[in-house]
Amino acid sequence: SIEITLAGEESLTTWIYALVAPFPTTSDGLSWDTLQALWSGPEGLETMLVSGESRATLESLLGPPGENVRIAPAESLIDLAWQARPAYALIPFEALEPRWKVLELDGQSPIRREFDIATYPLKVVIGLEGPPGAAEILSSLLELPVSNRDPGQMTVLVMTGVTALTRATAWQMERRGVDFPGQKIGDWLRGADLAHISNEVAFALDCPPPDPVQEGLKFCSDPDYIELLELVGVDIIELTGNHVRDYGSAALEDTLEAYRARGWGTFGGGFNLEAANEPLLLEHNGNRFAFLGCNQAGPKYAWATEAQPGSTPCDDELLFAKVGDLARQGYQVIFTYQWVERSVVAVDQRLAFEAAVDAGAVIVSGSQAHEPLGLAFYQQGFIHFGLGNLFFDQMQTLAQRSELIDRHVFYNGRHISTEILTALLESYAQPRPMTPEERSVMLTRMFKNSGW
Repeated sequence: SIEITLAGEESLTTWIYALVAPFPTTSDGLSWDTLQALWSGPEGLETMLVSGESRATLESLLGPPGENVRIAPAESLIDLAWQARPAYALIPFEALEPRWKVLELDGQSPIRREFDIATYPLKVVIGLEGPPGAAEILSSLLELPVSNRDPGQMTVLVMTGVTALTRATAWQMERRGVDFPGQKIGDWLRGADLAHISNEVAFALDCPPPDPVQEGLKFCSDPDYIELLELVGVDIIELTGNHVRDYGSAALEDTLEAYRARGWGTFGGGFNLEAANEPLLLEHNGNRFAFLGCNQAGPKYAWATEAQPGSTPCDDELLFAKVGDLARQGYQVIFTYQWVERSVVAVDQRLAFEAAVDAGAVIVSGSQAHEPLGLAFYQQGFIHFGLGNLFFDQMQTLAQRSELIDRHVFYNGRHISTEILTALLESYAQPRPMTPEERSVMLTRMFKNSGW
């Protein structure tokens, strides 16, 4: 006889499990030893949740569960964990969804591109045992996936906030090199399959030398600064910014041509109104994406018209109809807003972002914010009302220096996870990763602002 067993002599498949917690959790990970202690520990430790289906499998790795481990139906785990915060759960990779935060185990996370399955501890090898040669023959006949985590079905998308290569940021680039702003966080963008930047300022041939104390709000960038976007590995340029036409139509048209020449996709604006209303469609590893966005805040001269380039004005009826059509075609729709700049989320902003989800968007992101705003899970959508700046010189307050980058993970045509990366602006131009202490404070504040 041939038996299917855990860690059999003839390997069939490797099943990856994830250590997760409710999304508003400040901790980023545990050690394997700590996880083992939680699993076998007495009542009174943080709650550990697991489904009945996973319990037997995980016992082969972790031993008998302790009193703090709660067994519940798989479909109930997420709600129970949110109610029991702080709490953890162990779930199979395919059960991930955005309301979970995926935690590292010994520095490894299955939602990362650099994930090493060979050294990751939370996995189960399922195999066959039987007479010599028989298990090998049966294994070759069974059509099973190598793993429940196939990197060929995964796409990592990073979304960022405001970029404006002007004023003091540009002045520092002149002094320290065009690559200066991206030196410390560039790997975050380059490490993604798709990297998004909302560049609010056109590259203009007649752009004057940067003035770090410029008082006016008419912005441009030296055309040479586009090298920074190349160096950080940008793939997608958002055009919803308020300042895209500050130096006129010719500068914006030249900028759009420069993006096109580099093979970058653009959305949220274009050469005219018709082009500005078109979605950016991309496909990666079988995941299909549609990007749409609009500028609600104005000013009117920044908007595209039938005869001039600019950002996309917010025509909800038109744009939401496109969102719905694309969602029905199987696209993961990402919708962005250039909303009115505020330090809090007002009712009108919340309702507009929720309306984009109602139309069919899976992610709605605010590209206007100069300081990080809160988040929301609404229906089946993930909303981030504002990420703060990326490359822009505002350092007046700690809130304006704080920056968020959203790392969204898609798998097999579904948004499964979002990881919030945190940075702090220095020298008016260069964001750096926050220290663990800074990050904990930032996440705590953001979760509080989100009502969690």
